[in-house]
Amino acid sequence: MSPSRDLATAHDSHEHADGERLDAAVSVLSLLADRTRLAIMRRLGEGEADVTTLTEASAAPRTSVSQHLAKLRLAGLVVTRKEGRRVVYALRHGHVRRLVDEALNAADHQIRSLPPHD
Repeated sequence: MSPSRDLATAHDSHEHADGERLDAAVSVLSLLADRTRLAIMRRLGEGEADVTTLTEASAAPRTSVSQHLAKLRLAGLVVTRKEGRRVVYALRHGHVRRLVDEALNAADHQIRSLPPHD
């Protein structure tokens, strides 16, 4: 194989990996672009919680919270463990917590930058 062909192959491989990375990021951001899921993730950023706690934190119906948790779990953003009959949810890793924190910080900045209402 020639050096130029090796470089082209490496470039194509990088573009493919970058495309997968962008697709995965879009998937995560799409999941977080829901008020209830964002509230759930914000609460889980504070530590583990069960469905009752997450229902209170999100101010959404319990059935809705359970459905959102199932989506987050399937996407690999949250993990579960059993505590007797109770299921406890936690963030899978700190990256998502930081992403949620940054989104909320950006929202705070945007709100403060808005002109006052008359």
